[in-house]
Amino acid sequence: MNRSDEYALVRKAKAGDEQAIEALIGAHQDALYAFILRLSGHREAAQDIVQDAFVRVLKNLHRFDHRFRFSTWLFTIAKRLYMNSVQKLGPSYDSQVADIRPARNPSPPRQTERIETLRNLRRHIDTALAGLAPQQREIILLFHQQNWAIAEIAQHLRMPQGTVKSHLHRGRKRMKRLILASRTMQRQVAEVWS
Repeated sequence: MNRSDEYALVRKAKAGDEQAIEALIGAHQDALYAFILRLSGHREAAQDIVQDAFVRVLKNLHRFDHRFRFSTWLFTIAKRLYMNSVQKLGPSYDSQVADIRPARNPSPPRQTERIETLRNLRRHIDTALAGLAPQQREIILLFHQQNWAIAEIAQHLRMPQGTVKSHLHRGRKRMKRLILASRTMQRQVAEVWS
């Protein structure tokens, strides 16, 4: 959604237009849920945080600053809610978040192999993401999962663009090391058991 459409919806939502409110939620709900799910690692927690974020945003629409993107404001509120929940409960990852379920009909052997390969890849990525510092994980997710520009991430996190680029570079490098180490370990275990 472009910025002018977003602003038009925000103006209508401020006036109480329910269709505009639904459109704002619909436009951002999936992306926000995916972002918080990857940060938290728990489906229920992500759902609760996303719901709470939308409730807070809608209650405080009058405070929205039109100099910024609505999505940036929404993601900032959701991230703060996530950080508050981490401080209260502590972080933990649910390994089943990345499961890819095969179709109900039995899959041909090639498709089963492909599904298993995707599961393993997803597991490695989630493990690598969990191994990053929280700020690096957030930058990686905003850039690669949400397709935010460096400038938008820098504005959202209130840091220089060079620092964002540095975190992005170091985060990718660390993820690569973690994924390679995980694959090596997996091969070694397979060799022992075969």
